[in-house]
Amino acid sequence: MSDLKGKVAIVTGASKGIGAEIARALAAAGAAVAVNYASSKEGAEKVVADIKSNGGKAIAVKGSVANADDIKNIFAETKKAFGSLDILVNNAGVYAFQPLEGVTDGEFQRQFNTNVLGTILAAQEAAKYFGPEGGSIINVSSVVSLAAFPNTVVYSATKGAVDAVTRVLAAELGPKKIRVNTIAPGLVETEGVHTMGVLGTDFEKSAVAQTPLGRVGQPDDIAKVAVFLASDESGWITGDRLTVSGGAR
Repeated sequence: MSDLKGKVAIVTGASKGIGAEIARALAAAGAAVAVNYASSKEGAEKVVADIKSNGGKAIAVKGSVANADDIKNIFAETKKAFGSLDILVNNAGVYAFQPLEGVTDGEFQRQFNTNVLGTILAAQEAAKYFGPEGGSIINVSSVVSLAAFPNTVVYSATKGAVDAVTRVLAAELGPKKIRVNTIAPGLVETEGVHTMGVLGTDFEKSAVAQTPLGRVGQPDDIAKVAVFLASDESGWITGDRLTVSGGAR
């Protein structure tokens, strides 16, 4: 496993799903982790408890990444608790799927404010906190940023923007030794997927049929790659988009 001993990480949207598993995996590799949540305090505190029960260090920090003041507080609380910052995982995201005629200005703003503006504002703040040795920013995108799935026009647009943000910030922040990469998962079994009723449907069957490794992804599949991108083992990788989808495109 990659060694993150002595490192400090913030994982946004980490009270459940992919974010929660990334937080646990970073902690298992030795990092102290700030587990950010917007509304699910109970979920975030469970992740923190899991980390501490395994000998790790973690705190839960409330805040919406769509709010600049909240972001400042997330980073300030992390520094107060752990003294520094080395890793930012921009995992927080929202989604809703609807046909073109169902798209509204409000839903567009909701998704872009969290998925895109939140990613940019958190990266902006992280750049202030990283030390002279730089750091690693890991953005979570999706296969939908390149694939063309009907009824996902807004969500797909946000993830396409995240891919572009990654490339630009990798070029801009490289001179400061800050690496910026994207993970693009396919269908992953999370609480949200269960809530949407995806599992057991024709959609799931179709997704699995189009996945060479023949199954739905698990949060741990994504978390392992996040740990790699956070570590020195990926020190020569920046501006890249790693598709982590079992081969689905």
